[in-house]
Amino acid sequence: MSKKGAFTFVLHSHLPYARQAGRWPHGEEWLHEAASETYVPLLDALYGLHEQGLPIHLTLTLTPILLEQLADEDVRRNFVTYLDDRIASATADIPRFETNGDTHFAYLASFYRDWYLGIRTSFTERYGGNLVPAFRQLQSEGVIEIVTCAATHGYLPLLERDESINLQLTTAIQSYRRHFGRDPRSIWLPECAYRPGYYTKQGIERPGLEDFLAQQGIKLFFTETHLIEGGKPVGVAAGEAIGPYGNVIRRYLVPFSDVQLDQPASTYQPHYVTQPQVAVLGRNNRTGLQVWSAEWGYPGEFDYREFHKKDGISGMQYWRVTGPRVDLADKDAYHPDWAANKVEKHADHYAQLVEELLTTYQGETGQTGIISAIYDTELFGHWWFEGVDWIREVLRRLATSEVVELTTASDYVENHPPSTVLNLPEGSWGAGGTHFVWDNADTRWMWPIIHAAENRLHEAVEAHATARGAIRHILDQAARELLLLQSSDWPFLVTTGQAREYSIHRFRQHVDRFNMLLDELDQEHPREELAADFWEKDKIFPEIDYRWFQA
Repeated sequence: MSKKGAFTFVLHSHLPYARQAGRWPHGEEWLHEAASETYVPLLDALYGLHEQGLPIHLTLTLTPILLEQLADEDVRRNFVTYLDDRIASATADIPRFETNGDTHFAYLASFYRDWYLGIRTSFTERYGGNLVPAFRQLQSEGVIEIVTCAATHGYLPLLERDESINLQLTTAIQSYRRHFGRDPRSIWLPECAYRPGYYTKQGIERPGLEDFLAQQGIKLFFTETHLIEGGKPVGVAAGEAIGPYGNVIRRYLVPFSDVQLDQPASTYQPHYVTQPQVAVLGRNNRTGLQVWSAEWGYPGEFDYREFHKKDGISGMQYWRVTGPRVDLADKDAYHPDWAANKVEKHADHYAQLVEELLTTYQGETGQTGIISAIYDTELFGHWWFEGVDWIREVLRRLATSEVVELTTASDYVENHPPSTVLNLPEGSWGAGGTHFVWDNADTRWMWPIIHAAENRLHEAVEAHATARGAIRHILDQAARELLLLQSSDWPFLVTTGQAREYSIHRFRQHVDRFNMLLDELDQEHPREELAADFWEKDKIFPEIDYRWFQA
């Protein structure tokens, strides 16, 4: 590589399972909002840049459970209804504001009407009413790399049985093959939650998550900054393989203060984990702060649209951030042209920052480095309305940079194999870097239920190793329900309080369905009607095989 270094956005796209869960405030509207404000605009931006002949590249996670929902006929049909409702609401606002003499708000209403009309046209005409093939084409043309994830975003380090990890990963890869016609090269571990190998109290060895990835042919995963910078380099790629992480006490983060660095581990380089098979890339903290920082992150710009204030009739967001700590009642009107001007300035600033960071890193180390700018995809467009435009303009600038080469994560690692092997400590990208967000006083009651379901499926699989007919259908559907009840979204939403009652309801619903299915196996003549009924409610992972739940 003749340039100073490489850059890739790593955007993690995921939403809770919400098919046929109703509408606002929780349910399918989550999907519709993200599709209209984030996924369609992102596709428009990427196709636009690619069609201009710019050498752009981007790394994008699409979780299997999100893909299943985006591809679902009912969800797609409901999405068009949602867009029609938004168009109608904005259209109805125009005469209301004109009558009151609010000419600027009437203009904003027409702005939103036209904006949603454009989204509807892109979805129905440009992408044929299905976003999944649109993403597939971008990957086929080498523009993006699509990263997989655990099937239902299960929080892997806290699962009781390794069979569950295999079920999550195998289901994910089979879903990926169906949607994209190839195998994934990399994976986003849900919540960036990593578990090293360890021994149980009974002396049983449980391998680190990288072992499961290697068995599935996955070569790369991503993690939070502190897991890299707190990891201890333990050798070079040509050196010996390192065994389990020692006698780690389960569910306790390895104290970083106990890790003595032989040399600084850097997020500017990929590293092998435990042995030279699977690599890891860490989030670049400096570029991350430029977006995430509450004090000086771009989304807090006063001229950007205010997310939290909505019109009492239409729900449209007609106001701008205005200033720090400005009460919602005192927000000023939004000006799209002001915001567009700030997008240009912030894209200039970010592109220059990337160039400076990579130049400085090469100057200090003599090495070519990569910046992995890792974010939740839904931040852009949904939470930060102008965020997708900003991504587009950053890519436009870096595509013509003399300093930076745009790449995808797997392409970079393939062309620049790691030279070090790390032992990563246990942790996540949640609060405090631990498992706390998913395992705390408010959520601890969920985990014995999850573990009991894992153990019950283990017994059922042992008893019906070669099931056919009704028993096979029941076990396959039970495997789906196990995956759904394992979703990290349920404890996360309980902890944050964003949708506590909804998440507890969905969790208990899948637990109840799971137990009803396995109760049916205890009958003399098991009926598959129950499995068929639950399949109609979920309609996910049609290729699932309960025997993927194996050690």
